[in-house]
Parts: sequence; C-alpha cells; structure tokens
Amino acid sequence: MEILFSCLFALALLAPQLRAAETTPVASGAAGERIDRYALEHYLTDLAEGHWSARRTTLANLKSPADVTARASYIRSEFIKAIGGFPDTRTPLNARITGTLERDGYRIEKLIYESLPGFFVTANVYVPTGRPGPFPAILGTAGHASVGKALPAYQTAFIALAKRGNLVLAYDPPVQGERMEYLKSPTGKPRPMGHIIPGLQCLLTGGTVARYFLWDGMRSVDYLLTRSDVDPKRLGAAGNSGGGTQSAFLGVGEPRLAAVAPSCYWTSWEKLWIMPASGPQDSEQVVPNFIKNGLGFSDLAIAFAPKPILMLTATRDFFPVEGARDSHAQAKPAFALLGAADKLGYFEYDDPHGWSQPRREATCRWFDQWFFGRNDPVTEPADIKPEDAATLHCTTTGDVVTALQSKTVQMLNQDLAERLLAKRTIKQAANPARAREIVAARLATKLQRSAPTATVVQRGTLSGYQHEKVALVPEAGISLYVDIIQPARPAKSKSAVILVRESAGPDQPALDQEAATWVEAGHVVAITPLRGTLVMPEKADAYWQERYRTAMRAILIGKTMPGMRVQDLLAVHDYVSTRPGVGGRVVVVGRRNLGVVALYAAALEPKISRVVLDKSLLSYMEIVRARQYPETVSDLIVPGALLDFDLPDLADLAGAGRVVLANPLSAAGTPVSLAAATAAFGKNAHVVVDPSIAISKLMD
Repeated sequence: MEILFSCLFALALLAPQLRAAETTPVASGAAGERIDRYALEHYLTDLAEGHWSARRTTLANLKSPADVTARASYIRSEFIKAIGGFPDTRTPLNARITGTLERDGYRIEKLIYESLPGFFVTANVYVPTGRPGPFPAILGTAGHASVGKALPAYQTAFIALAKRGNLVLAYDPPVQGERMEYLKSPTGKPRPMGHIIPGLQCLLTGGTVARYFLWDGMRSVDYLLTRSDVDPKRLGAAGNSGGGTQSAFLGVGEPRLAAVAPSCYWTSWEKLWIMPASGPQDSEQVVPNFIKNGLGFSDLAIAFAPKPILMLTATRDFFPVEGARDSHAQAKPAFALLGAADKLGYFEYDDPHGWSQPRREATCRWFDQWFFGRNDPVTEPADIKPEDAATLHCTTTGDVVTALQSKTVQMLNQDLAERLLAKRTIKQAANPARAREIVAARLATKLQRSAPTATVVQRGTLSGYQHEKVALVPEAGISLYVDIIQPARPAKSKSAVILVRESAGPDQPALDQEAATWVEAGHVVAITPLRGTLVMPEKADAYWQERYRTAMRAILIGKTMPGMRVQDLLAVHDYVSTRPGVGGRVVVVGRRNLGVVALYAAALEPKISRVVLDKSLLSYMEIVRARQYPETVSDLIVPGALLDFDLPDLADLAGAGRVVLANPLSAAGTPVSLAAATAAFGKNAHVVVDPSIAISKLMD
C-alpha cells in the first residue's frame, strides 16, 4: 500500500500562503462547446429535442385504425411498466361508512377503505337524492391542496356533478387531506412537499409514487362496483391540477372508465421543459423514460381513444396553454382515424390555473353529453355551499396515521426494498465484468469510452505551483474545467489526486489549503467540477428546487445524474492518468453527494487506485428508510438501483482496500455511527468515524 503522506497538520505549516494566479491564456476554450453554468440544461434539452422530433414522426405515421390501436397499446404498456406496475392481488377493501351528511339534492357519505392492507383511503361519496339510480359514478381526483378532497373549489365541482345526477367518489391522494404522512412533532401539523419525499424513495425501488396514486383510483372503482346504486357502464374521472394528472393517468391505467375530464394539467413537454415554464413537477408526475420512450401528453389522450376525453385548460396556467393546444392537435388525427373525432374535447378559458367555474361547468357538460345524452347549457347553481374540511373528515382525528395507524407510502416502499435485499442482481453476477455491466446499465452510462478531448486554456503559476486549466470534453455539449496543479518537481512515487468539487468555473482558481497541502507533498492534483454542479446555492430544507428539477429532466429522457457525472469523472481520470509523472496511479476524493459518484467510478474502473468518500451518504437504503430527508439527495437517485445493488455492493465490486469511508451520513445528513457503517459495508471499506481526522491521513 503506497503512502501518500502521514501528517496533514505538519505539511499545512510548510504550505505557502495562497497567492494570486500568474497565468497566460493558451486557448479560448474547447472549440464549439458551451462553457456556461447552463451547459447541462442545454445538453439535456438537445437530447430531449431529438426524442421529440422522433415522436412527431411516429405520430405523423399513424395512418389507420390499426396504427392507433397499436400505438395505444404501446403507450399503456410502457406507462404501466415505467411507474412500477400494479400489485398482483386485489386485497379486501374493508370499506365502511363512518358518517353521513344530508344536504339539499344530495348526501355525503364518509367512507374509509384499504387500497392495500393497512393502507387507508379517506373519501367522500356525493350521492344524488330525490331521483332513482343507478347513477353514473365519477372519481373526484384532488389536486395539490393540503386539504385534499375538501378544497372548496373541488367540493363545488363534486356537488354540481351530484346535482346533475352523478354519484361522485372524491378521495384524498397520499400525503393530502386526511392522509398526511409526514407530521411535525409535537404539533402534529403536516410537513410541506410530501409527494417528493416518498417519490424519490419509490424511484429507487424501480417504480414511482404514481403507482400508489393510480392504485388508489383503481381500488376506488372496485368499491364503486360493489354499490347497487352505481351503473358499471358509466364510470368516469375528473380532477384539476394534480387531480388532472391523476384522471389523465387513470385513463391509461384503468380500462373500466368510460369518460374522463382532466383539468389544468395539459401541455406538452416541449413547452413545459424549461423556463419560463416550471419544468418537471411533483414526483407522481415524473415518469422515468417517458420522453425517451417517445411519449408525450397527447399520448395520454390517444391511449383512451375512442372513449370520450376532455382537455380543460387555462390561458394563464403555469402549464403552458400553447403546449395544450399542440397536444390537442396531435391527438385529433388518432381520434378521427377511429371514427371518434367528437370524443376528443377541448375547452380553454382565459384565467389562471384552477378548477374555476367555467371549467367546472364544462366538466358537467361533458358528462351530461356522454352519460345522459344531454346537450343543454350548464350553469353552476349559485347556492352551492362547500363544507368546512373538518365536517368532511372520515376519521376521528382528521388523519389516518393518528386515527388508524395507517401504513404510509414510505412504509410500503421500505417493505418492498427489504424484500429486494436478497434478490439484487449484482449478487448473482457471474463475474466482476458482468456486475459492472449491471451497474452501468442502471446508471444509463457506457463502460466503453474514448479518450476525452482536452484543451489547455490557461497555463502559468498558482501560489508558486505549476498550474494548467484544462477544458475537458467527456462528450459533445459538455465541458469541464479541470485545474491541474503540481509542484515544480512532482514525486514520481506519488499518486495523482483528483479532488471532486461541488463548484468551479472557467475563471475561478480552485486552489485552496487542502489542495495546496497535497501539492506540497509532491502530488499532481486535479481539481474538477462535474456537470450540474455549477448551480446556485439551495436551501437544505426546501423542496422543488433546480437540483431536483434537473435530476427529473434527466430521468425523463433516460439519463441519471450519477451516471452522467460518473462519465465526467472517468474522463478526468483517463486524462490525468496519462499525464507525465503520474504513471497511471490515481486517487479520487469526493465529498458529500460527489463521494457517491466517486464510489460509482471506482466500481466501474479498476484502474482507480483508491477512492475516499468524505461525509457521503451511507446507502440508498438510508433514503428508503428515512421519514424525512432534504431534497439535496435528488441528484443521487438512480431509478431501480435497489433492484440491482446498493452503495455497499459497489464497494464490494471495487475490491478490498480501494474504498475509504470517512464520517458517513444518513439520508437526513446526520452522522452515522461506526457500528452502523461497519455493519453496512463489512470488510468492503475502511470505515472511519472521526470528524477531526484529516482525510489525507486515511491514505497511510
């Protein structure tokens, strides 16, 4: 085992004071490559545009009813597979009514049922009174409101539909209404952004949180079909915003629906992708590989054809209305080919996002037309009076967790992850080469790579050391600015050290005291950012920030942030290892999220001598088991990783003596004990839990 050096503190005393750089420009940059902090955004957009172009060609080639039918089958298959599929068994619902409210022309039944064992759903059933059944039944899917089904605008829509003769089952989605899963202690108040927390966890186990949203809706249909007052041939779904998402998705996944009316969800990915639009939305709205597989918003309508579907839009929505118009235009030919041009509806109103009265009235007209054969004008009754949220509660406490000890999405997903432990494919790999193929495929990266293009753009001295800034191009569209710093006479017996940094730019000298100490000890040091690290600072306790949205863009087009960054890091390794005086011996040091990237690199590249993970995530299971964690882990997510491996398995693949794990962290960012870290990694890593220790000392 080579010794890099033994005492950081002694060498720090010898290191010179950091001085300004004395540099000479050599080249203006990597010719033709973007060098701004938006390079990754441009790169992802270029890839997405390629998929969009291919998709437009596919849609243009739909020439017959058989073509449309085949397209619809493909959409359903790819969509259901991408969200993780559905459970094999429909378990008992154990439905019960906990109370009833009698109102003028309708009654409200308070309903609780289990879509999965111990996973309770709360719902209000609006039943028409004063007229005979059986009635058409409509699922009322709630959007992103903390009160879920009880939002006044939603109640108004449900009551209006009931007054027109429809039975409406309005249920709370996970982490809303009476199904809040993340509560603050001791107040019991809900935490914000609860969909992203289980959403990232579900991605790791090979599905999405949408799987649970849709299963709730499908089991709601099962319940409706147990009622004698429901007409099984007239089932529908309608909702706004996140409820629009659910009703559109249910049109793909639930074949028993006869008509749907999703509101304020429609757009196109071409228009939603980047600012000024808001980009990827909540976790249940992000379907892995959706764009890569040639799918778009209009496909959600095509999959429902030839049954009636109404696109409800707002001109001032944050879902760009231009995209909704495009999606409607894309879907029209498919409906026409099936002889169902009148089954594709489009309603647009000049107002902001929301289930406003014009869209509620249009919803009623749609179901009037297809469920009753009526085409009369619809005016929403002015006397509709929504209830207080508490009045609609189905549980005694207003929350299924506290009232019924309900399971949560996090619990269900953790159960799945625990069952996968012994089945991970990497454990059955015939040899390390096959294991690396498994990891690379999951990362959506390639094992085979060509030498990166490298251009020295600056050369001179930095605090008395030799310094070069190199523009490295791991692939077209991406430039990394790598600072190569070395003493006048590098020690031939020393490894080169790659320090992976969270941020650095083309004009930012990267030398700091840590790097200076390594250089003073005789090492060639490469200080490098990786793509997507040139971002603005983010709040650790906030959600739906740019880091998350960028990671979700990557997942939509079949990429992963760790996979792309591993490609960058391996390109840096390949370049550094061939420099004079290095002799191919390279150590990589990564901190926090970039430590995980360094571990991936060591697992895939046996030539990396050693990798040091400093204050990095212990394992993906830490995320899955966590009740709370910051959104900053979003750029570590690899969809389906836990089907194949966890981070300790990567250390095993890297090989004995190559991984140093220093002060590992939980998903919440808190220190992990030595016992817990050792239990996770076993003999596959040298584990040290000592915040005061110098990282360099771990290389002795």
